[in-house]
Amino acid sequence: MHVLVTTDTISGVAGYTRELVSGLVSRGIQVTLVSFGEIPLPEHTRWMEGLHGLDYRPTAFRLEWMQEGESDFADSCQFLTALVRETRPDLLQLSQFCHGNLPVDAPRVVFAHGDLMTWSLSVHGNEPKSTRWLKRYKDRVAAGLAGATTLISPSRWMVELLGHCYGYVPDSRVIYNGRNPIFFNPYAGKEDSVLSVGRMLDAGKQVHLLTHHQHPLPVCIVGEHSGITPPKLPIRADVKVATNDVQLSLKGPQTDSQLRLLYSRATVYAATPRYEPLGMSTLEAALSRCAIVANDIPSFREIWGDDAVYFKANDAASLASTIRELAGDRDLCRSYANRAYQRARDRYNHKRMIDEYLSLYRGLIERRRAA
Repeated sequence: MHVLVTTDTISGVAGYTRELVSGLVSRGIQVTLVSFGEIPLPEHTRWMEGLHGLDYRPTAFRLEWMQEGESDFADSCQFLTALVRETRPDLLQLSQFCHGNLPVDAPRVVFAHGDLMTWSLSVHGNEPKSTRWLKRYKDRVAAGLAGATTLISPSRWMVELLGHCYGYVPDSRVIYNGRNPIFFNPYAGKEDSVLSVGRMLDAGKQVHLLTHHQHPLPVCIVGEHSGITPPKLPIRADVKVATNDVQLSLKGPQTDSQLRLLYSRATVYAATPRYEPLGMSTLEAALSRCAIVANDIPSFREIWGDDAVYFKANDAASLASTIRELAGDRDLCRSYANRAYQRARDRYNHKRMIDEYLSLYRGLIERRRAA
């Protein structure tokens, strides 16, 4: 079997792509991988070394949700169409909705890991202000959905929200994301601390909720940001501030190994997003045996059920109160850490995810051949 997979180097889908592609290649599947966005640096593609059966084609085409990306749309479609003719894959898995109606014979699977309309609805409570560009964007996404063979989503919530925004969703299947537990250390000595991942100024991630109140544990926030100002003190990347009101560390982008170390040491992971269609950071924290404190939104409820502790949606005071509760009861904190770890191992491991993808791929390919 030969699968052409597209991804991007901007949206944070890299961890998912690495897990999917590595898993497919390990099962003997030939993969042609195309990336959009910025051309990655060598350290970001080192994981591809030794993956026999992987053909990587980086491009700098901009993404569909970028206004500048509109001018790249026709060229990216032509590039992919020509690449399909060259490589003759059995199936395409596409990371951008707009390519769902690509004029090729192979089945076209669209992976729904986020879009502009569902983001705005979740973060602001309404769609963006209508413009001519936005109408063209919606038309491209709707056409891609209508032309796709099937839609894969990492949650039922995302499928429902897409249907609300676009009025139509093709044949769809929920395949929950998975990670290989071998990459994470659930047995390291824990330090009493809280970890969260996300850009400080990202309204969807809203890690800034952790800066609103005092916490009994040190807090570490990892991610790209342009600085914040907690009480009376300017903060830059990779600095630590301790006052009577706050113990806060802000770190810039971390390597995979650095981030795994931070996961392994934290006792609590604060999953603060109000929009989370992917959820890879929370899964990685759970596989590192962190207790999950999650924003009370549908996607977290769907994925983590009763094995996470929830704070009132988007409420910084409730988040602080929940962290205090876990900090004051070590047995409760340890219990939730174990529950999150076991749920992640049982339900969201890489083997289950790859099995489900291969089952879907084979069904679509057989259906095409029969037709």
